[in-house]
Amino acid sequence: MKPKIYIIDVTNRDGVQTSRICLSKLQKTMLNLYLDKMGVFQSEFGFPVTNHETNYLNANLELAEKKAFSYIRLGGWLRATSDDVQAAFKLVPKLNHLNLSISTSDQMIMHKFKGKLDHKSILKEMAEAVKKARELGAETIGVNAEDASRTRMEYLIEFSLAAKEAGADRIRYCDTLGCDSPFTIYDRLSLLAQQVKMPIEVHCHNDLGLVVANSIAGAKAVNDAGFDTYINTCVNGMGERAGNADLVSVILAIKYGSGFKGEYIFDERIDLKIAWKLCKYASYAFGVPIPINQPGIGANAFAHESGIHADGALKDRRNYELYDFEELGRGEPEIVETGRKITTGEYSGIKGFRNVYEKLEVVFKDDKEAAEILELVRYANVHNQKPLVEEELVFIAQHPKVAKNIFTMSP
Repeated sequence: MKPKIYIIDVTNRDGVQTSRICLSKLQKTMLNLYLDKMGVFQSEFGFPVTNHETNYLNANLELAEKKAFSYIRLGGWLRATSDDVQAAFKLVPKLNHLNLSISTSDQMIMHKFKGKLDHKSILKEMAEAVKKARELGAETIGVNAEDASRTRMEYLIEFSLAAKEAGADRIRYCDTLGCDSPFTIYDRLSLLAQQVKMPIEVHCHNDLGLVVANSIAGAKAVNDAGFDTYINTCVNGMGERAGNADLVSVILAIKYGSGFKGEYIFDERIDLKIAWKLCKYASYAFGVPIPINQPGIGANAFAHESGIHADGALKDRRNYELYDFEELGRGEPEIVETGRKITTGEYSGIKGFRNVYEKLEVVFKDDKEAAEILELVRYANVHNQKPLVEEELVFIAQHPKVAKNIFTMSP
């Protein structure tokens, strides 16, 4: 079988590490639901050893058990230590998929660990963590080489082979500082895949504005070597510093980029029609506007003003448009209320609340159930600190017990 390209979205882990922005646990849950509808292979949904994540993580795994997710896997991020692995499975017992991370470059070994770990002890600590995770029931394990792009190639190969021998399913090549170029990452991942002979994740940052190019070049290298590859993305390109690879841009590049379209096998479950709603929701949740020139999603992505372009687009959209806006779920009219509008909030009463849910065509079996959902909606507004969108209101009505767990935190 020819190798495939899959997406592992890391918005709920690397995206929320972005300085000065955050998501509520409800918003993270909604992103997981959107990503599932979009056909994304896996969501790195949080930090299992971070106490304020515990209820959210367990609640989302409960949703998975209830088949609220149709396809997506939920994976946790941990440091590659046995202690962290044991703590994670104690807090989140049904954690099935995870990535274990440790630094591998000379720069970080010498100037981050400061003598606490050396090259040999890193291999030992990582291998012990992988074995412990497998022992405790992990179904899939990725091992992250942090700062892989600045790691000596011979040590990166040694590290990856040690991870494979310990039982890892794949290696995550992290261009942690965004210093790779499409040329270097292709060469390095080509050699790594040929030597290690296992699937590889490509995790890139945008410090040089090359994140999408690097991501697909890395994926191409691994596929060319005969192995599956997993590109790490974030919705709207969120992520530390200058961000991670934008989910929609990566998908468009694989589907329409010269040298990719028709040449490589992309996960067939990916459905771009969800892109418009997903990206708008993420923008609202993060409080970060979508740039007007954002590929596929920005306000100007299908806008034409100059005479030659407008004339050409009107004659045949293919003159000046590479892909159709309908493919991204755009083009449907959006209705904006300009008259009376009843909303829900932390101080809502039952009459206004029921009016809102009637418009959403959600029916309660009795007044008691309606009152219970109203109470949860009040908490949800406090939890989000902004008005709830329709999808959030429907989710709370459909999964009240899970929603209650998501809103609950104990210091």
